[in-house]
Amino acid sequence: MQQVLWVGIGCKRGTSWQLIDWAIEQVFQENQLFTSAIAGIATIDTKASEVGLVELCHLRNLPLKTFSAEILRCVCVPNPATITDHKVGTPSVAEAAAILAASQLTSLTIFTFTNMEELRVRFLLPKQIFQREGQPGAVTLAVAQALNTTSITELH
Repeated sequence: MQQVLWVGIGCKRGTSWQLIDWAIEQVFQENQLFTSAIAGIATIDTKASEVGLVELCHLRNLPLKTFSAEILRCVCVPNPATITDHKVGTPSVAEAAAILAASQLTSLTIFTFTNMEELRVRFLLPKQIFQREGQPGAVTLAVAQALNTTSITELH
């Protein structure tokens, strides 16, 4: 199976890899997607050393792509959040990171992306927030697919 899906993740500091992994499993199961199709995890650059994300990527043997707030804020997303903008300098982490990672652009110029066709991306799943009783932290997760690869019907 081709690895064509990028999972955008936003998380609170100290979120465990187990909580992130559980959130991914929930979303993929509910939407009948295969976790084996995950190409990598994407997030904001300030989370590049977040232990839970780093451990998850190591355990699943996935790359972790990071983007600056300046780049993430240029992506038009369906669910921007004012609170996220105030906290990290961009109205979207999970959705914008998933879209940018799936676009597979090798160099990013700063401009506002007005549609997914420009980036050759299909935005599959809008952000969802996950928390679990007894586990610290919270995870925001979104999924995007590169369009120049397998069609989504083949991933179901």
